[in-house]
Formats: sequence, structure tokens, C-alpha cells
Amino acid sequence: MTVIRSKGNLGIARANNLGLQRALGSWLALVNSDVVLHPGCFEQLINYLEAHDGAGLVGPAVFGADGRLQPTCRRLPTIWSTACRSLALDNVLSRWPLLSGPELYYKGQARPTEVDVLSGCFWVARREAVAQVGGLDERFFFYAEDIDWCKRFGDAGWKVVFVPKATATHFGGGSSAKAPLRYSIELLRANLAYWRKHRGVPGLAIFFFLSVIHHITRLLMRGAETVLGRGLDSAYKYRRSLVCLRWLLTGKEV
Repeated sequence: MTVIRSKGNLGIARANNLGLQRALGSWLALVNSDVVLHPGCFEQLINYLEAHDGAGLVGPAVFGADGRLQPTCRRLPTIWSTACRSLALDNVLSRWPLLSGPELYYKGQARPTEVDVLSGCFWVARREAVAQVGGLDERFFFYAEDIDWCKRFGDAGWKVVFVPKATATHFGGGSSAKAPLRYSIELLRANLAYWRKHRGVPGLAIFFFLSVIHHITRLLMRGAETVLGRGLDSAYKYRRSLVCLRWLLTGKEV
């Protein structure tokens, strides 16, 4: 085993790239430190890659600490899906695929399924594909690097595949829990960078506008819930949207 020590927090993309540059073998595993593999997980993923030459990136079914399946599969973001998310239509009408936003739910799915995006908490990649696609984009310090990488795999003709027979547990949220409001801004910052990279200035402007609508909508919803005594969760989410909206409009962070 080789341990690479850095003097500071390099961010997800840069840190993973250091590992990719030194890794050996045909298969490259990128696994978060808060993920626990279930028996046979790697074998299932590698068996799939060996049997399907067109697959460049695969990931398992991931469960949370509560035992529930996490939504690790997503569509690539579009103006429509972002608008549905901004207006909370994906919450109210989640069973309608047209309005369900970016996330895909594969509860009970038994077969491997090609998807646009797999969560970056656990990937196994084909070395040949990574050599063609390149490493993670280091402009993304935290968040959105997984969406960007999966899009680049797809653009290069490689399939991104969810393999549900492989399973793992992701405890998650360790870093963001220490400063949740700050990480909410980091998520916004990363998504703005993604839209600028792949959709140019017009796409960036549209996403910015939809983000403002998103947080205004959430302020109205959470404010009403707080008044009705729905608990601390609504009060926190109200504050989170207030902080994000202030950052979008003024650039002031927490």
C-alpha cells in the first residue's frame, strides 16, 4: 500500500488525481473514506467491466447508515430538470418522470442499468477509458466533479453503469456536517462552474436565475413550515436558503 500525504486539503478532484497517477492495474477504484464495501462488491463490479468492453465507469448500489438505498444515479442536469427542482415540482410530483428532476431511483432494480451520472462516493473505472477521458477536473474543489467526469465519459463514448448486485454502505456527510451552510455555498459554486464549463455564459446565466428562484421558493416554503411549527429542520433549511440567496446576490459568504 502507498500512502500519499499532502500538506493541506487539495479538494476531491486533485486528491483523487494524485491517486490515479500512481495507481497500477487495469481497474481504478475511487472510494470515499466513509464507504464500507459489502462482500463481493469489487468482484461484481470488475466482472461487469470484464464482460462489457463499452463500460468505462461503474458503481454499486449504495445504502446509508440507516439501511436505506441512497439515490446515487442521476440524469445530467438540463434547464428543464433544474427548473423542476427550483419550483419544487420534483418534490410534489416525484412519480412523474417528466417532472421528477435529476435523481433516478432504482429501488429493487436487479439488472445493471446505464445512467448519465453515478455519485462519486464509489467508482470503478477502466484504465483505458480514464486514459482517454482524463482525470477529474481540478477546477471543481468540492461537488460537481462527479457530474463533470461522468459527462465526459459519456461524451467520449463510454458507458456509465449502475451495477446493483454490488453493494456498499456510505455513511456520508462527515465533512459537510461540520459547516453545513458553507458547504451549501460550495455546492452552488460548483454547479455554477459546471454550467459555465458545459453551457457557456448563457447556460451560466440561466442556472444563476433558476438558483435564485430555487431559494426564494424554499424561503417561502420553509418560512411557512416554521410558522406552522414544523420543527428545527424547517428553520435550518430556511436559514440555508437565506445564506445561499445572499451569496448569489451579494457574494457574501457565511
